[in-house]
Amino acid sequence: MSELYKSIEPNVIDDEMVQKAIEEQCPEDIEKLVKREGIPLKDVTELQLSFRNILQIDNLWQFENLTKLQLDNNILEKIEGLESLVHLVWLDLSFNNIEVIEGLDTLVKLQDLSLYSNRISKIEHMDTLQELQIFSIGKNNLSTLEDVTYLRRFKNLHTLNLMGNPLCDSERYMLFVVAHLPDLVYLDFKLVSDTTVSFSAFTAWGNEQWHLTEHLLCWYASNILAFRAGSLQKLGLQKHAAAFVEYLNGSFLFDSMYADDAEAAKLAYLPGQNTLTDVTYRKEFVSVCENLFNYGLKEHEKREAEVSDFYEGLHQALTANQQEGRKIILDFENRNKAKLDEIHNASSYDIAESKQADYKEDIFQLSEALMTLEMQIADQLEELIEDFKRNIAVMVSTFVENVKGIYPFCRDLENLYHEKLLEIAITTLEKSVKNELEEALPADVQVLLGDKTAIVNAANVSHGIRLRKIDKRGSDLLCNVYRW
Repeated sequence: MSELYKSIEPNVIDDEMVQKAIEEQCPEDIEKLVKREGIPLKDVTELQLSFRNILQIDNLWQFENLTKLQLDNNILEKIEGLESLVHLVWLDLSFNNIEVIEGLDTLVKLQDLSLYSNRISKIEHMDTLQELQIFSIGKNNLSTLEDVTYLRRFKNLHTLNLMGNPLCDSERYMLFVVAHLPDLVYLDFKLVSDTTVSFSAFTAWGNEQWHLTEHLLCWYASNILAFRAGSLQKLGLQKHAAAFVEYLNGSFLFDSMYADDAEAAKLAYLPGQNTLTDVTYRKEFVSVCENLFNYGLKEHEKREAEVSDFYEGLHQALTANQQEGRKIILDFENRNKAKLDEIHNASSYDIAESKQADYKEDIFQLSEALMTLEMQIADQLEELIEDFKRNIAVMVSTFVENVKGIYPFCRDLENLYHEKLLEIAITTLEKSVKNELEEALPADVQVLLGDKTAIVNAANVSHGIRLRKIDKRGSDLLCNVYRW
């Protein structure tokens, strides 16, 4: 066993670990039911196995319909055991010890793949992942810039993270990547803007890169109209995502709660239900979402301003320090030009040695002055960084607490709506038994009205679906904040 694991007890993915993970990710209201009766593994669509010291991927073949798998922050050395997860859309293998990209051939639906912080030295063996949109392979051992061209085969790739690899040290890194992957929207967590490929950068590159410059110019010419047409909408959505509140400005979340819900479609025919949904529930739910959306944008602007202030302070400190350093060196040079001539033209060895001693002392003083300057800038930067960290921590903490205060209203509204829907359902059932309904209902709705248990179960199932979507959106928002 590797020296790495002497202080860590490696784990394997067994039934107990899987069951515990499923229970942990269930909403509180059905967690006890899951513990008591279990849940078929083929019905699980998301599985989180982070921070469990897993050394080997195994025993996942029963998850036939899994779409999201988190195996980050383990001690994995090899990608394996994923062959049966053919419906996987999202896979996180970050913060492991993986050295080779392999074992992904059957994951043809994969859209989001993270291999961040591993030991990978080459991008390879990914040809079948043609649906890939987001790829994070930062903080690995990628050293050859030309290897990035492998990613040209992924026509849907719009977000890429390579930050922290040796290849990023190349002065032509940014422009090389943008030139060969012209459809990228984000690179290393930053929006790929027009300035990324400015003509001044081309000139600085030099004549040996002219073929790449030409490639970029052709790409610019063919895409500039599309940029102008779609830039405002794209930037708007990107800003919303950066504020963690994308698709909360309107009824997107509310509408998604009813999408593909067969039971809700049946219950919509109950007399009075549409009024309850559209007039009361929908209006109040959308209002909560929009309040959260507007709050998120304001907080995003505050964070952006804080980041901007930090970089401005950083730039000012470094610029002032560099100017002072140049001044000290220039003074030294001007002061010692004549002294060097005197040493060179000295009439005797003793005179030359005396003047050389003076010169060495001056060099020592120069070294001391520059070292003092270096210590000053180190202290300044440390203070700047600590202030920035404190300010951001307070902002994020406040944002999270306020989100936790606002978002539960969505869940409360759903619970209240569910109670009223059950009342409508029972009333309709009683009228149906007495033949007092004023209008005919579809056959499948009439079947529900034939059995009180059936209609209550239908309402509960629909209620559970909506609660899970509400909880997932809230969980995604908080996860994105913590990840940022």
